[in-house]
Amino acid sequence: MQEGRLHPVTIAIREIADIFGRMGFDIASGPELEDDWHNFTALNVPEDHSARDMQDTFWIKDEPGKVLRTHCTSVTIRELEKMAKRGETEKRMLAPGKVFRNEATDATHEAQFYQFDGFAVGPSGTVTLAHLKGTLERFYKEFLGPETRARFRPSYFPFVEPGVEIDVWFEAPGKGGRWLETGGAGMLHPNVIRNAGLDPERVQGFAFGPGLERFIMVKYGIPDVRLFHSGDIRFDYAFDAKEL
Repeated sequence: MQEGRLHPVTIAIREIADIFGRMGFDIASGPELEDDWHNFTALNVPEDHSARDMQDTFWIKDEPGKVLRTHCTSVTIRELEKMAKRGETEKRMLAPGKVFRNEATDATHEAQFYQFDGFAVGPSGTVTLAHLKGTLERFYKEFLGPETRARFRPSYFPFVEPGVEIDVWFEAPGKGGRWLETGGAGMLHPNVIRNAGLDPERVQGFAFGPGLERFIMVKYGIPDVRLFHSGDIRFDYAFDAKEL
């Protein structure tokens, strides 16, 4: 009988967790059915922000304030709240998990996908944007290969300031190369740190939230993100788990 295989997303999560684990990051998890506070308000997303519109978010019928989480940054704020309750000022966490967006699907977009959000915080002045860049560049080199081309460009996200968008050079088989947006990052906004119950004058840090499937697409030249959720077992058998 033919042996079963792990899904490529599971394989990637294990490898990514190993890479970040060697950089001192622990693993965290949180609920997929989230409340408005942890998904939006505590993350400095105002009530009139476009991310709250129905075309982007799956709100739960007959459960006011409940939403299918749109990012794993909701785990970040939960972990920061735990820090505040324990009187901690330093932590590094990685939160891989499924998220949901109410949007049309195409070759690079899905209504459900995976992210691996992470953060590192410490006493003010000890965690900087340079540390963020160094951390992610090391991850890219280990996961995608030493010749990986990545670029950081200024961008806006309500929960970080300053914010950056990270692109990776992507060459799908038979197609020309292009820059593929993989996710956002930046220094945690003081309002987010304050909403968690911490003092932004004493604690600061960075956060990042790339899309997992897009990194697998770049690594293996997969042309369509919808293959990950197609249920086609032949797709799973194209990937081998790495010994960690």
